Amino acid sequence: MQHSELRPTKGKVKKVLQILERKYGIPSDRKVNNPLDTLIQTILSQNTNDLNRDRAFQRLKIQFPHWENVLDARTKAVVGAIRPAGLANQKAKRIREILRWIQKHHGKLSLSFLQGLDCDEIKKTIGGLKGIGPKTLNCLLLFGMGREAFPVDTHVLRVGKHLGLIPERMNAEKAHTWIAPFVPKGKSLSLHLNLIRFGRAVCKARKPLCDICFLKDRCTAKW
Repeated sequence: MQHSELRPTKGKVKKVLQILERKYGIPSDRKVNNPLDTLIQTILSQNTNDLNRDRAFQRLKIQFPHWENVLDARTKAVVGAIRPAGLANQKAKRIREILRWIQKHHGKLSLSFLQGLDCDEIKKTIGGLKGIGPKTLNCLLLFGMGREAFPVDTHVLRVGKHLGLIPERMNAEKAHTWIAPFVPKGKSLSLHLNLIRFGRAVCKARKPLCDICFLKDRCTAKW
């Protein structure tokens, strides 16, 4: 069966959204974070959990209060600061390369130059930098700039496949463009956060709690 035949309908996504909101509520509008902070946090979150990401980011900001300090420091010092996030050598190198690119092209360490661009233009402008993939871009747009964007992390990808919203063999990179058109306008934050909550509390990766699942009638997984 071709992927085109598996496209979810807006009604299907909306129904899952409504069920999740009835169960978990509608997440309140979050204050938009500093875009550059959000970008670095998301890079630190790659291949680790939120706790390790937050520990690494806190250590980084304590040791280097300004992003200029990260560029002035030795890579080894940055690696030591972000070690809790894992893949510290790779992430330190990419963070410094991204900061260097921003400073070179825009004169200061800020992503304010992106504010006047639409989402597609933002993706074209920084999407080619190492370390900034689809999930990182969409997290920046949603959490750092308050835009309509739908990040697909490991929880969203797994649960989305179980609920028939994402094809079983599709990877996270392709899933971003696959599901985004079906997310109701203004509901990206709600659906993203509630799918993650559901994935952590009920539809767990190792031992899903199928007996208490309130979405089991929509599950396509074959256990």
